Amino acid sequence: MKNIQILFGIALIALGFASCKDEKQEQAQKKVDAYVAYVDSVKNVSADNLKADWKAVDAEYDRKSQEAQAALADLKDNSAATEKVNASKAKYEEFKNEMSTVFAPPAPAPSPKQQLRDALFGAGKIGDDMNFSWVNAQNIHSVYQQFVHTVEDNKDKYSREDWDEIKLMYEALDSRKNTVEKEGLTSEDNRKIAGLKVKFAPMYTVNRMGAKSEENKEAKK
Repeated sequence: MKNIQILFGIALIALGFASCKDEKQEQAQKKVDAYVAYVDSVKNVSADNLKADWKAVDAEYDRKSQEAQAALADLKDNSAATEKVNASKAKYEEFKNEMSTVFAPPAPAPSPKQQLRDALFGAGKIGDDMNFSWVNAQNIHSVYQQFVHTVEDNKDKYSREDWDEIKLMYEALDSRKNTVEKEGLTSEDNRKIAGLKVKFAPMYTVNRMGAKSEENKEAKK
């Protein structure tokens, strides 16, 4: 009878261990599922709402991620759970990168001088370094065309400072032309550029004088 009681006691202890072990695995699985569900829920929140409380959202993600990683060690067969955790991690990192772009402060507007340069040559082509190396024998005619036609279209809007900047850019482009001529500039393009230069010279002189005259009138008021 005593042996039966001992065996029964051992069986109860073993059952208790198994029950504890099952409960531990169940809790671990719940933590993994909670992590996966959290990532999915964050992706469904609007960017405006996330922006207002992003630090708290990201901190909660870190907490749930750590819990899920620790829970994997308590799962007997954790291959499927590990795959789910890794997939959610990749999904969140991709989403976080997207949000960093959304939350980034807007880039400052280019200065009036840079806006003028962008109009004359194309956005970002000429910066403070005044680098014209992108102008070559193949594209220099089109560069002159855009420059002169842009000036012609906007000549009534430019201030004296604008005309001074235009002259500076024009002279820099001319300097680049001297280099390009040695690199195989065709006689046809050279002829067309000469025509554009003939159009630009009087347009600059007349309108620059007009802009200065207008400034003098304003100064006297």
